[in-house]
Amino acid sequence: MKTLILTTTALALTAGLAFADGHGKTIRMGTEGAYPPYNFINDAGEVDGFERELGDELCARAELTCEWVTNEWDSIIPNLVSGNYDTIIAGMSITDERDEVIDFTQNYTLPDPSAYVVTSEDADIEGGVLAAQANTIQAAFIAASGATLVEFATPEETIAAVKNGEADAVLADKAFLTPIADEDPDLMMLDKEELIGGGIGLGLRESDTELKEKFNAAITSMKEDGSLNALIAKWEIGGGF
Repeated sequence: MKTLILTTTALALTAGLAFADGHGKTIRMGTEGAYPPYNFINDAGEVDGFERELGDELCARAELTCEWVTNEWDSIIPNLVSGNYDTIIAGMSITDERDEVIDFTQNYTLPDPSAYVVTSEDADIEGGVLAAQANTIQAAFIAASGATLVEFATPEETIAAVKNGEADAVLADKAFLTPIADEDPDLMMLDKEELIGGGIGLGLRESDTELKEKFNAAITSMKEDGSLNALIAKWEIGGGF
């Protein structure tokens, strides 16, 4: 375990020094590409969504050259630490547990309510089987609630689990679930919501303090001029600042 921790720390320090010594390097923006409206792959095969538009604007304001890469959610933090990309911009809520491993910018969204999607209003969300994507704030919430948690690697699999009867409900961000429930006649959203997490921010290696400062300044400028609120409203992801 100590060897693993030391190795991870060394990788993070090496990646951070590379940024500090190479001001002209391209910043790689890591996202999942599977969680609309935050991030998804469009018909042209490109990263799209609220965070693509936001990330491009932040890079422009910070005068950074950025490129987008995708990574599966389960390994998105380890691959940031190991240097596969320089940020996580993937609908990741700021939590104390994650903050022990990586660093975060200030939040660029307020906490989005988490909602339940079911096939019947009688679904047991107190003691039943609830689906969530693995390593999310919703999964942690269910695990502590007394209900039975079933975890899946992708958001799509959580929806499938409810539809095929493997789970009584799925708990996820309301912004993600709303269009799914609206478009599928077999699904409905319950009125009950959960407010968990501290809002969403960019994840960075703890050693990348210069990059964090650049992104924080860009986020602040978007909050102050109202452009961040305009993006939040456009993509319908919750209340603004």
